[in-house]
Amino acid sequence: MEKVKQYLPLSARIIVFILFIVSGLSKMDPIWAFEKQMVDLKIASWDTAYLLTRLIIAAEIALGIAVLQNQYIKRFIIPVTIGLLAIFCIHLSMEMYKHGAMNGNCGCFGQWLPMTPLEAFLKNIVTIGLLIYLYRNVTETAKEQSKFGNLLALYFGTALVMFMFFEKTPSLTENTIKEVSLPSTVEMPKIIEEPTQTVIAKKDSIVAVKGSSKTSIKEIEEKKIEEKAPKPVKSAFSSYTFTTGGNKAVNINEGKQILCMFVPGCEHCREAAKEIKKLAKDKDFPKVSILFMDEEAELIPEFYKETQINFPYQVIGVIEFWNKLGNDYNTPGVMYLWNGNVMKLYDGTEANKFDAESLKRELKKKFK
Repeated sequence: MEKVKQYLPLSARIIVFILFIVSGLSKMDPIWAFEKQMVDLKIASWDTAYLLTRLIIAAEIALGIAVLQNQYIKRFIIPVTIGLLAIFCIHLSMEMYKHGAMNGNCGCFGQWLPMTPLEAFLKNIVTIGLLIYLYRNVTETAKEQSKFGNLLALYFGTALVMFMFFEKTPSLTENTIKEVSLPSTVEMPKIIEEPTQTVIAKKDSIVAVKGSSKTSIKEIEEKKIEEKAPKPVKSAFSSYTFTTGGNKAVNINEGKQILCMFVPGCEHCREAAKEIKKLAKDKDFPKVSILFMDEEAELIPEFYKETQINFPYQVIGVIEFWNKLGNDYNTPGVMYLWNGNVMKLYDGTEANKFDAESLKRELKKKFK
């Protein structure tokens, strides 16, 4: 029994150490996801998130390491760690009140281990309990032998490593394009301009149109009524060309269009692409274009090979991607555009996720 009591504090230290180290490391993969979380929570902008995220990760790793030693363990390390966890618990309580206890990923372990706010809250409570136990059962190094400078060196050293290995996420830039070689099995569609039809006679009840069959004025008027559309606007995606393999650029503001915003390595994005490919078999389905985030862009050929799609695409920077999709939204993003107007936006993997049947209904709706 005495041996068990002897090793309990050490076991508690190791558990806390592992929790903080894994928490810090998971936020690095990918680090832009943690930056986006800070922006979503309105704690930082994209410019300041670069600094804040790396300092937070450095603090987690430094505190995890510091728990294993005895200098200032009771006067500083444990109280500060408990204080941080208490702040996180308050934040999680607010998130549970606003969005529900079981909705979303709190981001405690990044993308490695998604946790709901309630799960994260309980994890923090258990960790606080372990820290309180440690406070009561560890012996701190004598004051005259302790050097606070050692702890500062640990933190600043960890922070320095973070800034050395993780560069700043590129700022918003317009019309960034990055070509990636696609598999030879993927044949990109040739975007051909429709032949212009010109009216050459309109005297009787019949209109002769060059390049088309004769159509009655009544039928044309009825068709115009059916095709009533929203006023054309210049969308936020007008600067993109979506060209691949020498194809003519897509005019994203012309008529009905489907714009997908995907991450190359995202499995949910690939599933959405497969669903859209099925819909695109219908000859009346709108043109489809893709904006890929420049995160693991080397996986784009694999994306095309797995999904067997042949839609034109463009690659843009991380911050630019989220500014275009919207910081409050998540991938996969699927937009239905009509004359540049966003008629419907699907995003993420929860309530507003992409739904093929819903999109089909949206496309059939008449503009009022």
